[in-house]
Amino acid sequence: MNDFIDIINNYKWSDLQDTIYSKKAPDVEAALHTVKPDIEDFMALISPAALAYLEPMAQLSRHYTQQRFGKTIQFYVPLYLTNSCINHCIYCGFNHTNELRRIILTDDQIRREIQGIKEIGDFRHILLVTGENPRDAGVDYIEHAIRLVKDHFSSISIEVQPLKEADYRRLGEAGLNAVYCYQETYHKERYKLYHPKGMKSKFDWRLDTFDRMGKAGIHKMGLGVLIGLEDWRTDTALMAIHLRYLQKRYWQTRYSVSFPRMRPHEGEHFQPNVVMKDKELAQLIFAFRIFDHDLEIALSTRESQVFRDHLTTLGVTSLSAGSKTDPGGYAVYKAELEQFVVNDDRSPAEVMEAVHRQGYEVIWKDWDMSLQ
Repeated sequence: MNDFIDIINNYKWSDLQDTIYSKKAPDVEAALHTVKPDIEDFMALISPAALAYLEPMAQLSRHYTQQRFGKTIQFYVPLYLTNSCINHCIYCGFNHTNELRRIILTDDQIRREIQGIKEIGDFRHILLVTGENPRDAGVDYIEHAIRLVKDHFSSISIEVQPLKEADYRRLGEAGLNAVYCYQETYHKERYKLYHPKGMKSKFDWRLDTFDRMGKAGIHKMGLGVLIGLEDWRTDTALMAIHLRYLQKRYWQTRYSVSFPRMRPHEGEHFQPNVVMKDKELAQLIFAFRIFDHDLEIALSTRESQVFRDHLTTLGVTSLSAGSKTDPGGYAVYKAELEQFVVNDDRSPAEVMEAVHRQGYEVIWKDWDMSLQ
């Protein structure tokens, strides 16, 4: 069986885009009444024609979410270990060309950050985040960080540079549960424009990461695209195709998706090519929930308080809270460089109160789907 890097070459961006934008009301209505939606149905649900159906999509999304996850929201917290990066991504605050103090947290600093996190909330699920610096903060550093935090958290995820299959196996043995890796955009021809230098400039290597994860037996994979680079409808259609491929091939793995919208950052501010409205992000979340009832959907502090509160009962399963997007932000430095500007700056207690007001409960640890 071919890896996805071979399969994606069968798809032409412009053809997919034309298909999505040609969908009509009957296509949307058929998708809403389909028990097991396929990719064609998904493209109908994310099409402009589906904007007239947001209310029934929201109701269906809520139904499927409560059916599978109950009235619960998982809380997680990111811990940024480094802002050191060799890449030149033009939209990111960690861009190698930005003049800033580069930080790689030491053991003592990581311990202080853990204590700082524990003081703001009873988090059991932690996401370790690094810039891409394989020489100074590579797999040895990441494995060591996992071993430092695993006694304090029941579930450990990472969002780091793409690794080799053997490295994922090694980290799994150290206590790793999940890996998040955002392709940013599936538009192969334009990918290089946003990632001109560094390992991240290698489109095929990054896309193949998910097959390496699957072969290594990673428990959960997280996919995502950065909203603002290319047409979001075409990008997420390709991500849905990728998801279906992964689910078929690595069927024992759990999956999560996220749709970060571009936020202000340090350095020369890249202006998004595409601006996604709130109702369009809501449409996308509803479409993925209808497409896959078991999918975990995360919404970070990139989004506003009002938007996150509205989506709590309509399809989202995971929220970050009290997030610091700079290394040392919880206890060590307090204010250094953020990878992006946080939009929802409420404390975990305030976010939890908002969740409770809507009749939902907070889960501080990762999902145990065997109990669902």
